[in-house]
Amino acid sequence: MRHDHLITSKQFSRADIETVLDYAAEIDADPSAVADRHAGTLLGLLFFEPSTRTKMSFETAMKRLGGDVVDMGSIESSSVKKGETLADTVRVIEGYADALVLRHPKEGAATMASEFVDVPLVNAGDGAGQHPTQTMLDLYTIRENAGLDDLTIGIMGDLKYGRTVHSLAYALTNFDAHQHFISPESLQLPREVVYDLHQQDAPGIREHDSLEEILPSLDVLYVTRIQRERFPDENEYQKVAGEYQIDSDTLEAASDDLTIMHPLPRVDEIAPEIDETEHAAYFEQAHNGVPVRMALLDLLLSDDKAIGGEGDE
Repeated sequence: MRHDHLITSKQFSRADIETVLDYAAEIDADPSAVADRHAGTLLGLLFFEPSTRTKMSFETAMKRLGGDVVDMGSIESSSVKKGETLADTVRVIEGYADALVLRHPKEGAATMASEFVDVPLVNAGDGAGQHPTQTMLDLYTIRENAGLDDLTIGIMGDLKYGRTVHSLAYALTNFDAHQHFISPESLQLPREVVYDLHQQDAPGIREHDSLEEILPSLDVLYVTRIQRERFPDENEYQKVAGEYQIDSDTLEAASDDLTIMHPLPRVDEIAPEIDETEHAAYFEQAHNGVPVRMALLDLLLSDDKAIGGEGDE
């Protein structure tokens, strides 16, 4: 049986999202209930870019479901270094594993790779494109802290190259969520993403170059790192590095109930002093990657369950 691949958050309906989040909550409450569901199952990890949280949480999730992982390892120690194509790599590793998790620096790589395999393939980030499993754990964290309807969220930082931002913005159109995007002009959301969001009849899409004017109205502030590795020109990076930062002075105008999130890693966007406040939810957010990815893997690997549709961009 061919299972669905998980390539983009555009695949998810509201019902899909609620199914995953509800199941993740059940797993979070009692992980032992699913401890042996996938005994003997192997998950193949293909990470062409560095990763800590995503890679380790997928490995943890698979092992807590009773399975195990096979890891391609670094590019330098693999046949990629010899010139092997991505298509050949995924076809080979498909023969060793029951599902694949792929991270790749090129946007669209996951879509292309999924055309060559018949086991489920999960996009763990493709360049500046999408990161759908991060979106699910983000939604889980938002729901736990602020709810997903009647929500006002600010998304700040690198919106041009931030795949977590693109994925989350699309998914939030399934809910009554007003989205405010805060960035320097050079790092605004790509125009095609803005167009798509408006086509989805999202209740509120606004762009700003300053946080100050909207901070008091926010339920959630989602902060992202200015991604040095995405910039083709170091001089362009230096122009915006450190431009948007959150510290205790910043939050004097914020609601007492404001939730601050960050997909991590952070550099200097959020001062360490914020970590000890009730606003900080980014370490909880990282923790949520395990139960959410456990839920997603179980749904993708089980013949009697399904989420989303075939991924296409």
